[in-house]
Amino acid sequence: MDDPDYRPGKVFAVTIQVLVVVSLIAYTLTTLPGLSSETRAKLYFLEAVTIVIFTVEYILRLIMAPKKIRFIFSFYGLVDLIAIIPFYIFSGLDLVALRLFRILRLARVLKLFKYSSAIQRFRSALSMVKEELIIFGFVASILVYLAAVGIYYFEHPVQPEAFQSIVHSLWWAMITITTVGYGDVVPITMGGRVFTFFVLVVALGVIAIPTGLISSALARVRSMSSRQDEMHDSVREE
Repeated sequence: MDDPDYRPGKVFAVTIQVLVVVSLIAYTLTTLPGLSSETRAKLYFLEAVTIVIFTVEYILRLIMAPKKIRFIFSFYGLVDLIAIIPFYIFSGLDLVALRLFRILRLARVLKLFKYSSAIQRFRSALSMVKEELIIFGFVASILVYLAAVGIYYFEHPVQPEAFQSIVHSLWWAMITITTVGYGDVVPITMGGRVFTFFVLVVALGVIAIPTGLISSALARVRSMSSRQDEMHDSVREE
């Protein structure tokens, strides 16, 4: 189902990723104020359809898994299960945001693309860490979205104007995780402030990781380039 060399499996896997994104967009839009009842009904119907598809997918994965118990308690197995169970059991408990973690499956089926750059050394450095950067991009997007969801539930009841929806909360999430912190939107509840503290702690690592990856890769490329130049010089002298 995730084999990039098996075309139907790849199509199925990419389709699931598209549905994950669609369901997240629909879920995010439901938090916008002023939506008509008809629009909300359509969004709920879309949510129900995607949940049914995810349920069928989970059952198929469970049937096809050689070690079913291991699959159930694996990271992806738990995420898949937790993302669909609340819809059937708890009408007021939304764990739909956890579906964003499923996008990490996309790394298994995407063909790695070639970076094009005029600077050969920088291109080589990116090639060295491209897998890490792709995964980091997914993880960073997940953190921004989860931060927006978390602060929305903490602050929306007391600051409905500042945190009108998850869409509006994405602004706060972006400026907080990037440590810009304009101060135009700030949490005032105890839960929101504690949540912000943990977001800021995680943000320090989010900012440092890509910088460290590219810097170390550039250093390795520079070292390799120097050795190659020395070898070429030696060959010319001979």
